[in-house]
Amino acid sequence: MAVLLAIELLDELVGGSRAAAWPLIRHDLHLSYAEIGLVLAIPGFFGSALDPLIGLAGDTPRRRALIFLGGLAFAVSAALSAVAVGFWTLLVALLIGNPASGAFVSLAQATLMDREPAERKRNMARWTIAGSVGYVAGPVLIAGAVAVGLGWRGVLLALAVATVPVAFAARGTPAPAPAAGHEPGRRALLDALRNREVLRWLFVLEAVDLLGDVLHGFVALYFVDVAHAGAVEAAFAVAIWTGAALVGDVLLLVVLRRMNGWTYLRASACVVLIAYPIFLAVPSPAAKLVVLALLGLLNAGWYALPKAALYESMPGRSGTAIAVAGIGGLVAAGIPAALGFAAQSVGLQTTMWLLLAAPVALLVAGRSPKRSRGA
Repeated sequence: MAVLLAIELLDELVGGSRAAAWPLIRHDLHLSYAEIGLVLAIPGFFGSALDPLIGLAGDTPRRRALIFLGGLAFAVSAALSAVAVGFWTLLVALLIGNPASGAFVSLAQATLMDREPAERKRNMARWTIAGSVGYVAGPVLIAGAVAVGLGWRGVLLALAVATVPVAFAARGTPAPAPAAGHEPGRRALLDALRNREVLRWLFVLEAVDLLGDVLHGFVALYFVDVAHAGAVEAAFAVAIWTGAALVGDVLLLVVLRRMNGWTYLRASACVVLIAYPIFLAVPSPAAKLVVLALLGLLNAGWYALPKAALYESMPGRSGTAIAVAGIGGLVAAGIPAALGFAAQSVGLQTTMWLLLAAPVALLVAGRSPKRSRGA
């Protein structure tokens, strides 16, 4: 479990560092909002297109080899990002990194879900805690590196080096066998896509990500361009949001012992419906930071519980669950580009209101899974 959680930690360290460094990356590489949107969206399309193949292959004895090779490719992507000189070189680096993350990180998560099926929700909460640590530490690394003169490039290069030993360690991680009688392939994937429960959780996962990774990708830019903060202050804003999310993820383990997780999710969505408009409306950067911390705290469980429900809807087929999630990601991969073009056209402040769709979707579709009712 330590190796699997280390993989998620590294993934979010890279992602968290890059999100906090976007103002610096934009300046150094002379990127527009539209180019940033494309850099986020095109690799997403590419990786999501390959995720079904990676996921289905993950339900075979090749899973450990895929995790190892994905880890090496992930390290190469981080290193290439560190030496990018413009839009195209950064795009190539992320085109390598997105499918690499599918093999390295997603299959590690699938392996964790296979280890103890009865503990899926709590193990997903632990997985999310590891990711939140990376979310918090990434911006801190950027702020520290800028302060001492290493810059964002030095952080990404160091993380590339750190990934290699973890990839080698993952070769010894046992991959549980798929369910008896299950034959991974196109038929299994089509059967899953005809399952209403599967489709429901795919919709919820992609919708709530608007106030997850999508917001995470725009927070630093929002504080620089709308709240008129500096690059270091913007990185601090990302750290505030992710730090609060880490606290929320730790508290989620306590919540799951004391109350129904689905009741908690719907209650938190109601509060976010009020808090997020306040975040956008208040003019003071300090006030925005306070509300942003609350949003990070309330975001706990918005990924872990729906993702655990997706695995629960396909017991013994974790690789196929990854494949299905890849198709959902392919459909949603255009969202960052659409938001980037919208920000270019009507401004970032107006565009950020669209993210309010996340709590609405959670309230509409995030009810308890059928097999978990009454739990």
